Amino acid sequence: MNNLLYLIAVILIIGWILGFFVYSAGALIHALLVLAIIAILINIIRGRAV
Repeated sequence: MNNLLYLIAVILIIGWILGFFVYSAGALIHALLVLAIIAILINIIRGRAV
């Protein structure tokens, strides 16, 4: 489960970076970044640091 959250976070960050340069998805890209950051913070709070 831990690795799955990191995989999702990485995919969301890559999607945000691509969307940032393409400007095609608007606010959705920023929502993806927020979700990725939340996934990383949840793991850190639970004591499973990167």
